[in-house]
Amino acid sequence: MKAPAPLEALTEALRRLPGVGARSAQRFAYHLLQHDREGAALLARALSEAVTRIRHCSRCNTFTELEVCETCSSPRRDPSQLCVVETPADQLMVEQTMAYNGLYFVLMGRLSPLDGIGPKQIGLARLLERAADPALREVILATNFTQEGEATAHYIGELLRARGLKVSRLARGVPVGSELEYVDPSTIAQAMRDRRSV
Repeated sequence: MKAPAPLEALTEALRRLPGVGARSAQRFAYHLLQHDREGAALLARALSEAVTRIRHCSRCNTFTELEVCETCSSPRRDPSQLCVVETPADQLMVEQTMAYNGLYFVLMGRLSPLDGIGPKQIGLARLLERAADPALREVILATNFTQEGEATAHYIGELLRARGLKVSRLARGVPVGSELEYVDPSTIAQAMRDRRSV
């Protein structure tokens, strides 16, 4: 028996989410239609509104409803620091630490030549334009600590250092509250290399 076309379309749409396979997508679709039609309608409205109203900030490239996001337009932010992150979710995590008060640039990805993602796809030209701001003194590279994230940080760091900017990278090390015997050796090794005076 074949599912109705709208149900198949919903299942296929749900499969586009990261980590959702065919079976999970089918289970989500059936759940929404069988047990939570109100939730399904709410999800449809929220998605439609987000797709219609959300755009990229013209300065930092994050998601916003405005031409320039609240962070970029805030007079309380330090314009001498620019934190480069891969995604808006990464930006949100840095913001939640309340340890940083500068500005951002969101790449919307990372270099991955095997996937066809090069400098143009992650907006490096826009980042270099942003880095030309005379108020800027330091660029903090906060890309993820994956192979692609490391390669992206290295590539961007070389470009920015050539322009005379101070470039720093997030430190890596042992997570707060962890016990050494449960931390993997490569994390301990990196923490040892990145140690600081007390």
